[in-house]
Amino acid sequence: MPAQLIDREGFRRRLGAGEDPLPLFREALKQGSEAIIERFRQGEPVVDLVHLRAHFIDLLLQEAWALKIPHDADAALVAVGGYGRGELHPASDIDLLILLGESDYEHLAEPLGELLTFFWDIGLEVGHSVRTVAECVSEAEQDVTIATTLMESRLLTGPAALFEALRSSTGGDRIWPSDRFFDAKIEEQRRRYEKYENSISALEPNIKESPGGLRDIQTIHWVVKRHFGADTLSQLVTHGFLTSDEYDDLKAGTAFLWRIRFALHILAGRREDRILFDYQRTLAEQFGYHDDERELGVERFMQRYFTTALRMSRMNEMLLQLFQEVIVLKCHLDLPKPINRRFQSRSGYLEVVDDQVFDRTPLAMLEMFLVMAQHPELNGVRASTIRLIRSRRHLIDGHFRHTLAARSLFMEIMRQPRGLTRALRSMNRYGILARYIPPFANVVGRMQYDLFHVYTVDEHTLFVIRNLRRFMVEEHRHEFPLCSDIMERLPKPELLFLAGLFHDVGKGRGGDHSRVGAVDALDFCRLHQLSEHDSRLVAWLVENHLLMSITAQRRDISDPDVVREFASHVGDPVRLDYLYLLTIADIRATDPKKWNNWKNSLLRELYYAAKQALLRGLENPQEREEIIQNKQAGARHLLVADGLDAERINRYWLTLSLDYFLHHTWEEIAWQTKVVLTATPEQLPLVLVRNASTRGGSEVFTYGHDDSNLFAVTTSVLDQLGLNIVSARIETSDTGCTIDSFIVLEEDGRPIDDPARKEEIQAVLRQALINPSEQDLEVSRRVPRQLKHFAVQTRIDFVDDPANLRTIMKLVAADRPGLLSQVGYAFGACGIRLINAKIATIGAEAEDTFFITDQDNRPLRRKEQFECLEQAINERLSSTAP
Repeated sequence: MPAQLIDREGFRRRLGAGEDPLPLFREALKQGSEAIIERFRQGEPVVDLVHLRAHFIDLLLQEAWALKIPHDADAALVAVGGYGRGELHPASDIDLLILLGESDYEHLAEPLGELLTFFWDIGLEVGHSVRTVAECVSEAEQDVTIATTLMESRLLTGPAALFEALRSSTGGDRIWPSDRFFDAKIEEQRRRYEKYENSISALEPNIKESPGGLRDIQTIHWVVKRHFGADTLSQLVTHGFLTSDEYDDLKAGTAFLWRIRFALHILAGRREDRILFDYQRTLAEQFGYHDDERELGVERFMQRYFTTALRMSRMNEMLLQLFQEVIVLKCHLDLPKPINRRFQSRSGYLEVVDDQVFDRTPLAMLEMFLVMAQHPELNGVRASTIRLIRSRRHLIDGHFRHTLAARSLFMEIMRQPRGLTRALRSMNRYGILARYIPPFANVVGRMQYDLFHVYTVDEHTLFVIRNLRRFMVEEHRHEFPLCSDIMERLPKPELLFLAGLFHDVGKGRGGDHSRVGAVDALDFCRLHQLSEHDSRLVAWLVENHLLMSITAQRRDISDPDVVREFASHVGDPVRLDYLYLLTIADIRATDPKKWNNWKNSLLRELYYAAKQALLRGLENPQEREEIIQNKQAGARHLLVADGLDAERINRYWLTLSLDYFLHHTWEEIAWQTKVVLTATPEQLPLVLVRNASTRGGSEVFTYGHDDSNLFAVTTSVLDQLGLNIVSARIETSDTGCTIDSFIVLEEDGRPIDDPARKEEIQAVLRQALINPSEQDLEVSRRVPRQLKHFAVQTRIDFVDDPANLRTIMKLVAADRPGLLSQVGYAFGACGIRLINAKIATIGAEAEDTFFITDQDNRPLRRKEQFECLEQAINERLSSTAP
């Protein structure tokens, strides 16, 4: 094959004729590499091309060795690692061992140095080590990774006897006997899985190292080679570890992952094993996945990757368990311990009592997961039973799903007091959940091409179930005490778990996934003979699972009308309890790193407000005036007790709008009032930073004379300081002063804890407010790499809010540093006053809501006001697009 890429005899003639070797080798490498890439694009099997490239590089290295190293040198050039297996992707590591004999080799130092320099000069990125046989043995004895690398060694050129000495010294059981080698590789895989959070479905998976990736397959290969001396995985069929179908599946999965890796290296122009957003769309197109009216091509492509990775991970699990029985336990398994007539445990793993159990009783494929939930001491499912599940799960068909026994068994699993998460994870892993709930098959491995959902839909769903179950566990009560209290009084927790299981099952089928999933949930509940009331509750939860999140994060929940509307939609306190728990669990399972106390405080505030409205009666709402009077009374009591004059307090409050008192708690009103009334003119503008525990963040408070660009300057500085603004409340008094309150978080989602950090913020922001310069305030933070790959069209919508005498402006735009300050400058340019802002980032999208008026504190009415805002915002955002 390599002869098709390089004319070796002609190459040698040109070298012998005295031609400069450097450009000659460069040209050969360039032409050969381009030819291989072209063959890949023409559809040639990637397996052939990976081996072809390895053999092609062999020839170049052999010729370079002959050129630079004396022919009688007591040294050999050895390919190791993946290259030693004869596998090279376009930018794979070319790992080499320069094996030295025992004779004095100092005279080789110079030619070897020239050789390695030559490799780099011609464009080969090589990793190398220089060792004697004794040094190789010593290093390999200490490090299983080196032992593995040497196990895959292949002689390229040099004395065969020297290479054989290496093989005989490191092969067989001379170092790392197969049982120790197996244990070391299991530990290595455990640490690797831990690094990737034991998840196959990361947004940007590493095709080599992530669970289910190529390293899982290589681990199988290493164990097979060490224990059985087998060079190919096909020999596993001969040894009885794989069926022919399983081997074909393993081979097909490997080829698919290889194709992706090959294409990745070409796209990146370097060794890149992460399927980054930078490449996902292009890869999808290259693999023939195009957008349609229902879903993106990139989502279908990534779903194929994730389902392939899941299959490879299952294969890895099954084979390593089989190997453990042979290599470590040496086939001396514990005697089986009966569980029931169909199942038993052996050496800590669940197995069927014989190979005909699923044929006689297909229902046992559901029952086994109930057994797992009821027996937490089990480590998992035995490999032989995993194989049976794979070959028999087709028996779960329409007739099976409609049997009373199957329906009863499934609901019994859902009602288990413990072990539910584990049972459902196992059902998903072995393909049973998708067989029993056909709509679920559509979301297995389904990614969502955004920065909001960090897991595939099925993985996210199982995390939701896990989060819900944690509310029931006493040792986790401290995490969400309110949720734990609510969970204790839920009449039927299994309804909540069913809602969690179905809440996203409608994704990828077009239309509103909440409504699609609600239909599936209702059908499923009725099929499983839940009461009509319970069935409709589950369906309602699925259809409305985003309602509380959207209301809390995007609407003004200090407005009694908003709370009343939400409470009216929910209808009763029990539904509110279910919805609140589902909402918390869902948001935390979307991206655990994005959950913070600010979101928690919003949802808790809405929960309590809606609960009060429902208990009071929607027909008897609490009026705004009553709410304001209660807050003022509480704040006044604190202030008077602190020595402030009641008349002075009242006079100051008369300069503020009534909305101010709706937007703030009475404690916040008291604190801000004291700050304002005790401030001296010399202290203005006043900037204070304090922790706002009830808000789940830190409050940056400013007080000073009004300025049209005050919001822009403040947000710009806070952005430069690396703070995330989640809320802004702006109040301008009748005396022309602003009382502004921003809730901010550090980039890790926590409040500001360091006193020195608070002092820095106060000093920098105060200086900017004293002497603002738009040029100096330009945000210099770089746009994160991932954001650049999501095109978000800027959308601006205006909604009239006559009850509150204001206009609501909804902005959707690509998230970026400095976004709020650009919007603020647009407000200033158009003479707009900002009253309140709700800041939400959904992946790559900023979905912000601004409550605004004109300079006379009236809603926007004139067409030119809207046009001015739209034009100013679009111009500013287009100039700072990611």
